[in-house]
Amino acid sequence: MKYKNTLNKGSVRYIIFKEDDVWYGVALEFNIVEEGDNPVEVMASLFQAMEGYVETAQRLKMRPMPLNQKPDKEYEEMWKGLERDKTEKDSKSKQIYSFGHAPFSIPAFA
Repeated sequence: MKYKNTLNKGSVRYIIFKEDDVWYGVALEFNIVEEGDNPVEVMASLFQAMEGYVETAQRLKMRPMPLNQKPDKEYEEMWKGLERDKTEKDSKSKQIYSFGHAPFSIPAFA
């Protein structure tokens, strides 16, 4: 099976959004979710978690499956909505701060 992400390089989709009074950061292909009080803090925490995730996979020489997980349906649908219309806010209860692709390569997130 051919994977989009390998231990050497790839990218992960991410979304930073607010639901009710909490900010969330999601790395879709890694199934990592961070939460916090403000979007900048959440984004920094998410990127740090993603970097650690990739570094660990590289250090352990893991198969690429953990870097290519199937995202939670809720987040995949949110991503598709954002891709359809870059200004869409997904729903009235969610506020989008940022979303995009975070590339990585050896060393992780170089």
